Amino acid sequence: MTTHTLRLAVAIGSLLLAGAAQAEDSKLYLFNWTQYMDPEIITAFEEAFDVEVVENYYNSLPEMLAKLNAGGVSQYDIIVPSNYYVPRLINTGLVQKIDKAKVPNLGNVDAQFKDPSFDPGANYTVPYQWGVTGLVYNASTFKDAPKSWSLLFDPAVNASYPFSLMGDGQVSMGAACAYLGHGYDCTGMDAWREAARLLIETKHRDNFSGFSDGTPALQQLARKVTHGALSYNGDYLFYLDENPESFADIKYMIPDEGAEKWVDSMMIPAKAPHPELAHAFINFLLDAKVGAQLSNYNYYASPNAAARPYLDEVLTQPPIQPSEDDMARLHFSPSLSGEQLQIFQQLWSEVQAR
Repeated sequence: MTTHTLRLAVAIGSLLLAGAAQAEDSKLYLFNWTQYMDPEIITAFEEAFDVEVVENYYNSLPEMLAKLNAGGVSQYDIIVPSNYYVPRLINTGLVQKIDKAKVPNLGNVDAQFKDPSFDPGANYTVPYQWGVTGLVYNASTFKDAPKSWSLLFDPAVNASYPFSLMGDGQVSMGAACAYLGHGYDCTGMDAWREAARLLIETKHRDNFSGFSDGTPALQQLARKVTHGALSYNGDYLFYLDENPESFADIKYMIPDEGAEKWVDSMMIPAKAPHPELAHAFINFLLDAKVGAQLSNYNYYASPNAAARPYLDEVLTQPPIQPSEDDMARLHFSPSLSGEQLQIFQQLWSEVQAR
């Protein structure tokens, strides 16, 4: 795997912020997805700012939210939620605004991420990486696999091979909505009810193995515990590169019915113990070469326009950069709030319980 060795040299543009950051404390607490950060970037930041970065991990957004509500709001300095969780974090007061004056590298952010629908004006978020939640499957099992969610939802297409769905309710409901023709980003009550019924029926099939999040789902596929699942394009390519023999038969697709495009953003919890360091770290990651190193390590697409000249070629083509046709099929998971969110959570709880 190609990475750009950075160490102290890449930090020159950020050193102006180091004094205030160091004065506050000597630790930064980062709460992030697993396999999502290059250790060399952490080392370079630690050396540049004379601090220690303490990393904690989660495998799903519900897990992240539960830990925030259980005290994490005052324990972590940076979290990395996906787009549709952003409004609920803002509306519940779990995060604070970004002090843009402390992040001079914001100018490197690509134009399409500067004013996101889930955070108008980008007052609370700074984009970290973006990607796609698609369908991964064993191509030796499904030699003529349709480019469709039917691989999971239609018993006639997969009658006997174990498969899983994602534990994140909006992702699995979105996939079911897409398969049923309602669009991945459906929000109508009738569409939700139909999707919930399909998920309950799917759960009752003998070859349904359970709910599994992105990284564990790939590991199950590699061990042939399952033969179809939902996962992320960057995770797929990462594990393919790390273990090409185990993943030789594992393929990734964006179903023609539609799938999820997501953006993960850096946010600062409302009671973060070290907000100065948090701003310094965000600015550090927005450096052009650091941004490229991050993508070259975890294989996700960079929202950093200045990083493009330094990206590995594999990141400029599918599955990381989808084709134009596939891009047109991608949608953000809708941001839900208030009564709509309550109704969705009730439906998802019913799916899990039945």
